[in-house]
Amino acid sequence: MDLQILPLENLKPRPDDENALIFGKQFTDRMFVMNYKTGQGWYDARIQPYQAFSLDPAAMVFHYAQEIFEGLKAFRRPDGQIALFRPMDNFARFNHSARRMCMPEVDEAFMLSSLKELLRLEADWVPRNEGTSLYIRPTMIASEPMLGVRPAEEYLCYIIVCPVGAYYKGGLAPVKIWISDHYVRAANGGTGEVKTGGNYAASLYAAREAAEKGYDQVLWLDAKEKKYVEEVGSMNICFVCDGKLVTSPLKGTILDGITRRSVLELARFNGIEVEERALTVDDIFAGVESGRITEAFGTGTAVVISPVGQFTYKDRTVVLGDGKTTGRVTQELYDTLTDIQYGRMPDPHDWVDLL
Repeated sequence: MDLQILPLENLKPRPDDENALIFGKQFTDRMFVMNYKTGQGWYDARIQPYQAFSLDPAAMVFHYAQEIFEGLKAFRRPDGQIALFRPMDNFARFNHSARRMCMPEVDEAFMLSSLKELLRLEADWVPRNEGTSLYIRPTMIASEPMLGVRPAEEYLCYIIVCPVGAYYKGGLAPVKIWISDHYVRAANGGTGEVKTGGNYAASLYAAREAAEKGYDQVLWLDAKEKKYVEEVGSMNICFVCDGKLVTSPLKGTILDGITRRSVLELARFNGIEVEERALTVDDIFAGVESGRITEAFGTGTAVVISPVGQFTYKDRTVVLGDGKTTGRVTQELYDTLTDIQYGRMPDPHDWVDLL
């Protein structure tokens, strides 16, 4: 399939202050778009001016939630080059989500080459200040106008990008976690491992309740017994327990996070033993109180690594350290991962893809 480059007439003003960038608020001049129809396949791939879509009110995405997306970043390196971090992992996961949601798969190599062309055209939008990046959102939606519960026969796939500021402007800051004893994120056999909007919509009520109580994130437990740790908000969760890095296993209910994969590989590379097993709430409280659990942190594209300062479950609260200081292992993993992403240190894992 050929990629068309459509003309761009008007340029948007660039951000005046990169330190004031807000996540997901300002988008670049261009976007990648292609269409799909059953019997025809993907067609009309193009890079066009960023603009609104015109969708029929009966478009199936609105009624049956056939929608998937990904999130990755482009980084400006000290020498001015632009780097992507494990982009093929994202497109492979995009296809995994597509299969689960009965949507057509994409050509992963074509998606990457199209993304790179989009980034070359939008290179001036990649911010330069420390900690900033260009966030990338590949998305697919069911666009066929039809009321009836079945997989759609028409789809729209697109990529939009936006400059974002440093997540932690004053350095890593431990967050407070509320453990939900009522709401659940996903159940066995469901779509928990899929990056689809419905998972996030279902989490909003509990997240709002946590915020009203003064907490930063919700820690989800398993749906069956409501005692085993799964993930936090939009992040995977890791613990430093008995000197090991412990995280919940992938069993279909949590997202196979790209940052999670990277952190586990870095830990092993640095000689830290990794154990994939689900801790219980009692394990967390007993572990912190006994000193066996010394650190906890979330992992995700937006935050990279987010240290945890305390957990609250019902009427019990446990604090890691002083609740305000980032642990040594957490800080080292964050520094190493971001140094690789921004080109401040070598990449022995072959994760970086330069434009």
